[in-house]
Amino acid sequence: MALISDMSEARSQFPILERILPNGKKLIYLDNAATSQKPSSVIKAMNEYYTGYNSNVHRAVHTLSGEATEAFELARQSVANWFGLPSGGMVLFTSGTTDALNLCALGWGKVNLNSGDAIVLTEMEHHSNIVPWQMLAKEKNLELRWVDVNPETYELDLDDYISKIKGAKLACIIHTSNVLGTRNPVENLVKLAHESGAKIILDCAQAAAHEKLDMEKINADFLAVTSHKMCGPTGIGALLISPGIFEEMEPVVGGGDMITEVFKEYSIYQENEHRFEAGTPRIAEAIGWSAAINWMRKLDMDAAHKHTLKLAKNAADGLRKIPGIKIYGDHSKDDVSGVVSFLHESLHAEDIARMLDSMGIAVRTGHHCAQPLMRRLDVTATNRASFYFYNTLEESNAFVDALKTIVERFA
Repeated sequence: MALISDMSEARSQFPILERILPNGKKLIYLDNAATSQKPSSVIKAMNEYYTGYNSNVHRAVHTLSGEATEAFELARQSVANWFGLPSGGMVLFTSGTTDALNLCALGWGKVNLNSGDAIVLTEMEHHSNIVPWQMLAKEKNLELRWVDVNPETYELDLDDYISKIKGAKLACIIHTSNVLGTRNPVENLVKLAHESGAKIILDCAQAAAHEKLDMEKINADFLAVTSHKMCGPTGIGALLISPGIFEEMEPVVGGGDMITEVFKEYSIYQENEHRFEAGTPRIAEAIGWSAAINWMRKLDMDAAHKHTLKLAKNAADGLRKIPGIKIYGDHSKDDVSGVVSFLHESLHAEDIARMLDSMGIAVRTGHHCAQPLMRRLDVTATNRASFYFYNTLEESNAFVDALKTIVERFA
């Protein structure tokens, strides 16, 4: 099968990118780090479920339920295959990366961590990989150790990580920063954690959109992933766990389908993934995610990533020429994501975002759920333009020109 290497061909399959906004401007969507857009095949797959075989799963013997159950479990296998889950590993469906990280904290951490144990975090983490561990640390008297970020190179301090991981029981590390675009050396971080006797969970929300992750090669104990940043629907993600770890976990939500028998005095839990998926699962979303993965199988991921980096580097180079603009992140490397975070020395970030929106350009502004990193960078917020393979060089240039016009008029 010939892969799609022409990004204009890929773009043509995303109908929202042709939208004209209420102000008459054609949409230039540069908020892909928050959520990606969806190809027609994903929308079609979810519509077909609702119009053709909408039913609950695992519970009934009628035709619709059988079709829905088959599609739902095929989606689980599709996720496992796409992310290179080792044989014997498990895919636990969640509502997204945040839910997956919370499931790890409560389902594994609460059971296996004891008073005085240490967890290693980094200043680069998204709040979803901070707050659950803070809550658990408070409950169980755990130590939280923070790895520094170098504010000049925008990289983790590896020596600090080596120091902090010694004697720790768990490391919680972001694979690729949603603010800086920095790809951490996760393969080495996993190796160092295991050498120190620690388990490690990687927050791969951003990474999964830009590279083909292979859990077996990375060798992490847990991966937290989400659908909606990789062309799939919102509302579903997964906690991928390595072989042998499932047996160390306890369910955190009780209800239907996660049990085999319920008595007045006690319940017997399922021994498979359903043990952690109480209630009606995210059926349409799982089917949509499976369709997104099938679509991405047709995409030349290397070509897509190179194209995305070209656009981000073009934008970063253009912004550097605008007086008063500071960029956060190193775009000279080939393993960063498509994120370009920036600030102007006198114009407020939200004002810039609103003016860009008036020109049809969608960017994100704020602390990006990464306030410890913001404090390390000595800012309260940044603007963030985030590119994806379906964006164009014309859009990248239009963004730079728009920002130049804003600065010339209002700074």
